[in-house]
Amino acid sequence: MKVHVDRKLCDNHGQCAIAAPDVFRMNDDGVLEYDENITDDQVDEVEEAIDVCPVQAILLASD
Repeated sequence: MKVHVDRKLCDNHGQCAIAAPDVFRMNDDGVLEYDENITDDQVDEVEEAIDVCPVQAILLASD
């Protein structure tokens, strides 16, 4: 599975980093960083991150 964040929509709120800290993180400048490729074990937490994103900037797609 692959994660994509629409950088035009993302406002770096960081809710995804709270919901899925193994995939999303905020760097020292407060900008979102994330792992594009995720494992099957991470899908549920990424789906939670998608749900809590206030601007709905996160997409999950199969390879």
